[in-house]
Amino acid sequence: MFDGLTDRLGQTLRNLRGVGRLTEDNIKDTLREVRMALLEADVALPVVKAFTDHVRERAVGEEVLKSLSPGQAFVKIVNDELVRLMGEHNDRLNLAVTPPAVILMAGLQGSGKTTTVAKLARWLQAREKKKVMVVSADVYRPAAIEQLKTVAGEVGAEFIPSAADEKPADIALRALQEAKVKHADVLIVDTAGRLHVDDEMMGEIRELHDVLQPAETLFVVDSMTGQDAANTARAFDEALPLTGVILTKTDGDARGGAALSIRQITGKPIKFIGVGEKMADLEPFHPDRIASRILGMGDVVSLVEQAQQHVDREKAEKLATKIKKGKGFDLEDFRDQFVQLRKMGGLASLMDKLPGMPNLPKGAANMMDDRQIARLEAIINSMTPQERRHPGIIKGSRKRRIAAGSGTQVQDVNRLLKQFTQMQKMMKKMGKGGMGKMLRNMKGQLPPGFM
Repeated sequence: MFDGLTDRLGQTLRNLRGVGRLTEDNIKDTLREVRMALLEADVALPVVKAFTDHVRERAVGEEVLKSLSPGQAFVKIVNDELVRLMGEHNDRLNLAVTPPAVILMAGLQGSGKTTTVAKLARWLQAREKKKVMVVSADVYRPAAIEQLKTVAGEVGAEFIPSAADEKPADIALRALQEAKVKHADVLIVDTAGRLHVDDEMMGEIRELHDVLQPAETLFVVDSMTGQDAANTARAFDEALPLTGVILTKTDGDARGGAALSIRQITGKPIKFIGVGEKMADLEPFHPDRIASRILGMGDVVSLVEQAQQHVDREKAEKLATKIKKGKGFDLEDFRDQFVQLRKMGGLASLMDKLPGMPNLPKGAANMMDDRQIARLEAIINSMTPQERRHPGIIKGSRKRRIAAGSGTQVQDVNRLLKQFTQMQKMMKKMGKGGMGKMLRNMKGQLPPGFM
């Protein structure tokens, strides 16, 4: 997400960082580039105009002109205004009501609403420790009810059955009663989508809203529709009192116009973003972290949170103890790192959150591909346990067997062994206290206070 915007803004702001003095002329030139970058990212024109006006107003003020590094001060202004544009802070779900707290999900057909119901149920169970029940009031789309049953089963949420011959309002009332009887903390109600906003759809969802009196009414929208996503959200909000928005498919959206336009156009906060196809790929929306990613400064806080949730602490501690005792880092350990990486969303997700990644040469960035990781894992899986523990024995005939077994070439096996040797050397240094030195060297690239 935001790939194009990050590249364009990054280049523009890098040109300004070294400027010793800001004038109205170079501010004007920079803002022209910023405006073009935002329009290319499909941000709504009124939003772009308001954003550049705010930046200009602050940039010609004393806070920049009197700054020792005006270029850096300008970058901070752009960062602050991006945060303000997207809503200042993460708006949490309001679940402080008499249980069950009802969450009503609305949206157009194809926006990923049913899958998002399951993702949200999983998030509430894992992060908020809530007992969640789900029900489908979509009696029009073939297999919609069956789809929700399947994805609810994947995440361990309790599914309340419904039928296509029932009225949506009757389904909702029955589900609410069952959720009360079973002492559920949260009831998530999936509703019917349409290909466009129509009176029949709005009438039905208003009736559901009146019956359920939900704590949250969330609009699910496909981020790849750009500023149309914001306009559709506004149309829904005019008919229904929305409390927030969930942006889906952001992993396929290289522009990011929806994320930057929705708050300004609708006045409603983005509460979550869908960042992939897996059930774990739903993240709370933090404007400050997203702004940091847009400006190429990474998102170390989200990265740490991701690691805390997905990394196997027991395995990590065993590896740390092993390295500290000088027992060596073998190919089993190397493969475990790939597995942990996959649990954290893969290499692409990791790189998106690391500072300075947009500044990598294109060739280096292209090498950081999850398919390469899968290939390396396949090569290690084709080795015997003895070969993984003692890579030194892997010679000609063994290499040919491993390559054939993993569907790769001998050159790929050689490349893996070379990468492993480099990693092994690094691990030896860390075992001898080199980790502190490595972190000190990285200090300038990490956010303030991280060390």
